[in-house]
Amino acid sequence: MSALILGLLMFLGMHSARILAEGWRSQVIAQRGPLAWKGLYTVVSLVGFGLIVWGFGQTRLAPQVLWATPVWTRHLASLLVLLAMVLLAAAYVPRNGIKARLHHPMVLSVNLWALAHLLANNTLADLLLFGSFLLWAVLDFRAARQRDRAAGTVYPAGTLAGTGLTVVVGLAAWAGVAFWAHAWLFGVRPFGG
Repeated sequence: MSALILGLLMFLGMHSARILAEGWRSQVIAQRGPLAWKGLYTVVSLVGFGLIVWGFGQTRLAPQVLWATPVWTRHLASLLVLLAMVLLAAAYVPRNGIKARLHHPMVLSVNLWALAHLLANNTLADLLLFGSFLLWAVLDFRAARQRDRAAGTVYPAGTLAGTGLTVVVGLAAWAGVAFWAHAWLFGVRPFGG
């Protein structure tokens, strides 16, 4: 459990620099340059991510169940992850109306992904992992919107083609994960079987 917690602190801590320590982040960039910051960010994030994966895997060997999860929570989680995949696609597909309206769809995607997994899973490790990501995503979205307002950021308008492509890419990504990649990567089939 300690590897999971350390990994979460490293990974989410580094990803929280703009939320909790904007001055320190700016100071490091000013003193050492943007490449040094990106290098530090990348190394700490990768080590943290590795510890999360390893630590979470270790907790699965002796899970500490906290509550019972009804079968319907899997179905709700699947729907939420479908929406999360569309939001994730919206972060990358140019000129889509979802990003034009929501401004930070990737962070909202993490929100839905984490909430979905909290609903469908029931161990202490699940609560730590997905609860931490949910809390981080809520705080990050709030901070990003505040930065946008302060900077007067204007997002380009979306097009129907961009929005349609976003939905198609999100649906395809969801299908790939739900019916193949989730079982291959994590050994769990979201739809049983």
